[in-house]
Amino acid sequence: MAPNPQITNLIIILGMMQVSKKIPFEDPQVLNGIRILYIVSNLIIVGIYFVVKRSIDKKKDLTTLKYVEPAPMGSDQEPKLVTTTVQEYDTSQLRQLYKTQMMGVGMMAVMHLYFKYTNPLLIQSIIPLKGAFEGNLVKVHLFGQPASGDLKRPWKAAGGFMGMGQGEIKSDKASIEAAERSGRGGVKDE
Repeated sequence: MAPNPQITNLIIILGMMQVSKKIPFEDPQVLNGIRILYIVSNLIIVGIYFVVKRSIDKKKDLTTLKYVEPAPMGSDQEPKLVTTTVQEYDTSQLRQLYKTQMMGVGMMAVMHLYFKYTNPLLIQSIIPLKGAFEGNLVKVHLFGQPASGDLKRPWKAAGGFMGMGQGEIKSDKASIEAAERSGRGGVKDE
């Protein structure tokens, strides 16, 4: 069994914090090297996502996928039935990965360019790249792992801060039938 990604991320962060104390960020050549490492890391991630997108489009898996999406945390809304295809689901998951990546780049740009923090550049050159390779889409489309077990769609959303997510996506027959009877969603998104 592989170690928990959150534990390995913590180990990498703590290790890189110790390494970054010994790196002379004041030297412009070293700083530019770390900046290049960060940019190359993000370009590799975008390249991985591009290959995954091509794989999704090539497979054109039009298998119907039904699941009950939980209501947003703190709202009065009912959980919503979602009917889509595997291709549309994977594309929406990939779009979410791109958004997350761009948000990270934006936050890093503010931290580095505005607040002049340099140490996070090193850590953020490694952790997102590791995360990209551990993602379900990459495992299925790039590494060719079968979409069964933990990789069966719909994928469990990663828990937010301290595991507090918005709830679990349900794909069991009873939950889907209950959502269909109550009339919550079920219209295929176009």
